[in-house]
Amino acid sequence: MGSAQLAERLAKTTMAVRQHLYELEGEKLVTADDRPVPIGRPAKIWRLTPEADRLFPEAYAELSVALIDAMGDAFGSEGLSRVLASRSARQREQYSRRIDASATLEEMLVQLARVRTEEGYMAEVKRDGKSAFLFIENHCPICAAATACLGFCSTELDLFQAVLGPEVAIERLEHIVAAGRRCTYRVRRVAKSVRSRGRSRSLDTTSPSGDEGRRRRHGSRKK
Repeated sequence: MGSAQLAERLAKTTMAVRQHLYELEGEKLVTADDRPVPIGRPAKIWRLTPEADRLFPEAYAELSVALIDAMGDAFGSEGLSRVLASRSARQREQYSRRIDASATLEEMLVQLARVRTEEGYMAEVKRDGKSAFLFIENHCPICAAATACLGFCSTELDLFQAVLGPEVAIERLEHIVAAGRRCTYRVRRVAKSVRSRGRSRSLDTTSPSGDEGRRRRHGSRKK
């Protein structure tokens, strides 16, 4: 509809509505078509873009959880683990094309944050002392799926490690699925002497031990 119709519907002035529409257009959430009218200049008719779909209620979370349950029933935990590994491999390939492996650690984290933000994670990078960084994800767009299948979170750590390289240590400090306010990772370069002892693997301080840890590492569903 036109800005005048919107203004009437919202009980606002046409000018105020128009200003807001131009802001939304800048965010690629609305677009306008010029349509001829009997008298005067063509009228701008506004409509939502596909980008705006994410602002409206959706059932993706419920569908994801249902599909995870169905895959577990059909293929078992081993089959589900293979599905997660395949997804992680695809992500690794996509991320590697967009993150410069020859860049500094800080530059690589900034590039990773940009990719993750595009996926809805609202990621940012902060310094943590002189030699470490905090990689922060303020939102988890797959939270429902990650809660139903904790394998998503373990493959995520593997993904970061693969993209950032073996000379980097990654430690999870906060975890949304574990009732944290956000997901936070401490990332730092590992000294050569430490690397030689095979400590280039990811560290996850929130991972449980024992049987529960084994279930999570194998991508089993949360009971």
